[in-house]
Amino acid sequence: MIYKVLYQDLPDEIPVRERTKSLYVEAESEREVRKKLSDRNYNIEFIHPLDDTHLKFEQQSPNYKLENV
Repeated sequence: MIYKVLYQDLPDEIPVRERTKSLYVEAESEREVRKKLSDRNYNIEFIHPLDDTHLKFEQQSPNYKLENV
């Protein structure tokens, strides 16, 4: 399954919408996503599993890139 992860680069900062970034990770569960990204020291706001319809929509964006974690 593909997950969309919303995060902040700085783990000590309060989340601000204008600085929220996103990335896409393939994993079996949210726990696995967190484990894969643990070395990056991100402040993860939200992890959203993408169903087929949502994934097709996200793939149309020029910012869509599946992370190789």
